[in-house]
Amino acid sequence: MKNIDSIIQHAEQHCASHGARLTAKRKQVLSGLIQSEKALSAYELIAVCKEKYNEDIPAMSVYRILEFLVGEHLVHKLSLANKYIACAHIRCDHAHGAPQFLICRNCSKVKEITIESATISELQESVQEAGYKLISPQLEMSCLCEDCLTQAV
Repeated sequence: MKNIDSIIQHAEQHCASHGARLTAKRKQVLSGLIQSEKALSAYELIAVCKEKYNEDIPAMSVYRILEFLVGEHLVHKLSLANKYIACAHIRCDHAHGAPQFLICRNCSKVKEITIESATISELQESVQEAGYKLISPQLEMSCLCEDCLTQAV
């Protein structure tokens, strides 16, 4: 079980160091993502906030909150699914490589892993050689998690 209070406290300190504030509603949205093993859409987060905090947050507010959390590097947006997940490295104070997301195509569980800088550099070179410019090194891969693999056997 993740220590939510400790993670939220670290996120508050992180935001404060940038002159930003982690408001009560931002904490609720972030907590919902931290507690979920799956990526959540804005509308799923609205339901989580209603259920856990008895808080009705309008969709536009949730999208603004998510934009803020992504900007603070506390949350990642999964572009292919148009969903969000808390950063696995929220409590770290050091830089990491590019995130790679392993998304179970069966149960939708998501795991964040980090790609080595050298691998991303090679990928970027290949992209340039093909006549393109890499906009984001974030990778999202369709996989099967261990639980779903075990059930399939």
